[in-house]
Amino acid sequence: MSTVAQADAKVAGPRAVVGQIEEFLREMVPLLEAEGQRSGRGAPRVLPSMLLWVGLMVSVLRGYRSQADLWRLLSLHGLWSYRFAVTDEAVRKRLANGGTAVLRRLFEQITEVLCGRLRSYAEDLAGFAAAVVALDEATLDPVARKLPELRKVEKGARVLLPGRLAGLFDVRLQMWRRIDHIENPEQNEKAHARSMVEDLPRGSLILADLGYFAFEWFDELVEMGHHWVSRLRKRTSYEVIHVFYSKGETRDALVWLGKHRADRCRHAVRLVQFRVGAQLFQYVTSVQDPQLLPLAEIARLYARRWDIEMAVKLVKRELGLHLLWSSKTDVVLQQVWAVLVIAQILQALRKEIAARAGVDVFDVSMPLLVRTLPQFAADGVDPIEAFVRHGRQGAMIRPSRRIQVRVPTIAPAEVQRLPTGTMTERKPRYSHKWGGPKRI
Repeated sequence: MSTVAQADAKVAGPRAVVGQIEEFLREMVPLLEAEGQRSGRGAPRVLPSMLLWVGLMVSVLRGYRSQADLWRLLSLHGLWSYRFAVTDEAVRKRLANGGTAVLRRLFEQITEVLCGRLRSYAEDLAGFAAAVVALDEATLDPVARKLPELRKVEKGARVLLPGRLAGLFDVRLQMWRRIDHIENPEQNEKAHARSMVEDLPRGSLILADLGYFAFEWFDELVEMGHHWVSRLRKRTSYEVIHVFYSKGETRDALVWLGKHRADRCRHAVRLVQFRVGAQLFQYVTSVQDPQLLPLAEIARLYARRWDIEMAVKLVKRELGLHLLWSSKTDVVLQQVWAVLVIAQILQALRKEIAARAGVDVFDVSMPLLVRTLPQFAADGVDPIEAFVRHGRQGAMIRPSRRIQVRVPTIAPAEVQRLPTGTMTERKPRYSHKWGGPKRI
């Protein structure tokens, strides 16, 4: 059996998922000794490729900040019991020529294993939906001007941006479901949206910000069998079809988006609104039945779109993705995938800690989890057990500071049913073309 195949088999082991992250990664590299042996008399020992990638991930976990740190780990300090007398230039060349296929495959394999383990811990949200996901994009930070051809480039120049990451985040499991790299950092986020949702199970619920607000996109999601929730963009015109509930500034109604001849949706949507203090909240959703998705749940669900923002914060701030090691795109993407693998494991650990401690997942401090994991690993302590046992005492488990959504509750008896035969579909017109080619 090949090294990669045996690594795949090892990933499924429960000890790999429950134990410390470095132990998890150690399970990914069986037969390293055999792979690294000389192939003939006098032949130099070769740095195994799997060890290179795992070393990269361990470097991210330990907070290292450069390729030189990775070289020192592998050649001077040693990664666990493995040490390879290679030069820093050799490590740089291996990274530059290594591509990202192996790391991306590891990310997908680890994600599959972790999602299967966390299935019993999935949060009960929008039970009618096959999945609840948040969709967003983030621009990667500028690379350092280390290459000769970049030294004369002004700070802030577009050429220093290594692209964008488009992400689909599973809100129930608190895991990245899909990550795509987009080379053009200025590409409109709408252009890649179709590709991001193409593998979602039919009946998924998609949460997205106003960057994805487009009538054609909303109609396409409905026709694909999906549901969606969005804020209402300012100055969007609409016509009321039916009012389910209205009292003061609290309202739940079925509407047509777009009153003008040039721009109008095909499918009717619900528009809900309410006021909290000085702010008027307005949301639209494709779920037309208030009994299936009440006003209060719409607001709470949309607030969970913030989950993807927090996941990006983990990747950039806590795991240091704002400190890019290289000016070369391939090496930058290697660092990106290494960080994402670590992020998936951290998200899974936090989810399991919260479930075993009987608290909300956001009550478990992610910054402290990142900070204390290496300490637990050094002490040979299971991090999940340590957090569950000592989390409250050490303020690692504490009430979340996230803003609690205050929403008016509408009794089901107060909702006016939609009259039988009400038309909920019409001929659309789209004045602004939705990004990218249509699905066929």
